[in-house]
Amino acid sequence: MLELIWKPELHLFPCCCAFKDAFELGSDDLVLSNEYIYEPYFGKMDLKCHVIYQEKYGTGEPTDVMVDAILADAAKTGCKRIIAIGGGTVIDIAKVLAVSDGEGVDELYDKAPNLEKKRKLVIIPTTCGTGSEVTNISIMARTRLGTKLGLVSPAMYADQAVLIPELLEKLPFGVFATSSIDALVHAVESSLSPKATPYTKLFGYKAIEMIIRGYQKIVAEGKESRISLLEDFLIASNYAGLAFGTAGCAAVHATSYPLGGKYHVAHGESNYAMFTGVLKNYMEIKQDGEIAVMNGYLANLLGCGTEEVYDKLEELLNQILPKKPLHEYGMTKEDIDEFAHSVITSQGRLMANNFVPLDEERVRKIYTELY
Repeated sequence: MLELIWKPELHLFPCCCAFKDAFELGSDDLVLSNEYIYEPYFGKMDLKCHVIYQEKYGTGEPTDVMVDAILADAAKTGCKRIIAIGGGTVIDIAKVLAVSDGEGVDELYDKAPNLEKKRKLVIIPTTCGTGSEVTNISIMARTRLGTKLGLVSPAMYADQAVLIPELLEKLPFGVFATSSIDALVHAVESSLSPKATPYTKLFGYKAIEMIIRGYQKIVAEGKESRISLLEDFLIASNYAGLAFGTAGCAAVHATSYPLGGKYHVAHGESNYAMFTGVLKNYMEIKQDGEIAVMNGYLANLLGCGTEEVYDKLEELLNQILPKKPLHEYGMTKEDIDEFAHSVITSQGRLMANNFVPLDEERVRKIYTELY
């Protein structure tokens, strides 16, 4: 059994200047970032890199249209290395840049997973959620299909992943909340996955502990207390990425994708909308095994009994990011059948990692309960 995939080198620097000196950025590099991130930290360094600002091509999470436009402009630079400095959108697009010689998104999906790396790839996350600096998955909205789908290939791993806590200091609290909850979901889903191993669970359970303890401190001491915890949250996100990079994510992500794809809900928030609803339905089907281990672990962290663990977890998370019913995002009752069918027919890669199998009727039930 595959125990742990760990492809990129992992680096940690206290500041951006230390990274710049160590990696010798130059004219063969293309930096993909956002202007509001790049300019304050790198704008005065007089770098000779090519720079593309993702937001010039569209807002929100990646779409096939946005990525195709960036791929076309990147091909004109002749760059040999991609430096991704950003959140999930920038990182997902950078992975595609590393395997494209100008081919568009649809062509790359047709070739996957047999893609070839065309450029070196360095990933620097500026949120504490995706963990995708150590994974080979890029999620895009396929606008012609009406859902989000993952593009996956061994060639999409970064060559180096770089953690720089300084880059999180200006992160708005709302983005910190959605991204770190995303990391928590990664850690829980990967630990419950049938593909989980002692190695992935070592990282997954530690990430859960670090995130929940961090949230408890923020609730007790106020939002600004997170600044002293940024390195912890960045490392926890990385741990969760290592866990789900091998063991995978599951139904929480699968059910969140139609919601995010149609109503443009931020990825971490759409995951949170589905999170405890999926766990409660697992428990209706099977109460023993890894979910009992997980519930005991969460109960110890939350100081409650296992029978109330999901309610207490939600009570804590609601103080970080208030949970909404699905209809508040615009979802309609008619969407329930459509979304459930989409999950079963389009998200098999994720649904294969469920703690217990979920059929279309069960997925419909989850949407209905959360509606």
